[in-house]
Amino acid sequence: MLRPLTGIPGVRHAVVVSEDGLRMGHDSAEGLTGEVSRIGVDEAESLAAACAALTVTSQSTVSLLFGDDAGVRQLMIESDSGFVLLTSAGQGASLGVATDTDADVGLVAQQMQLLVAKIGAHLSSQPREGHPTS
Repeated sequence: MLRPLTGIPGVRHAVVVSEDGLRMGHDSAEGLTGEVSRIGVDEAESLAAACAALTVTSQSTVSLLFGDDAGVRQLMIESDSGFVLLTSAGQGASLGVATDTDADVGLVAQQMQLLVAKIGAHLSSQPREGHPTS
């Protein structure tokens, strides 16, 4: 399901995350080299938790600035080594992608939106029982 994203030049990793930080799926591009050439389940679970924390923090900031009804659609973090893009992916889920510095970030963001539009219902995560909804 994430292969269309990890097949884009410059994309390294993709992860689907529930709003409470659980990894719902992940993939790495083929033939990567460098320090993190593939992410396993443990790394993907840590990445999922970090992505969920970023999403919650950004939502708090957006709510403070624009009101409680203002939702976060997309985040982008730029580092010395590349970019991390996060986008809402259906109810209760987000899609995260890590790229190299030379990736076409506009193309990656566009393809993330297309993937969400195409299979967003499959990316959604319903709240777990006993988990309060906000």
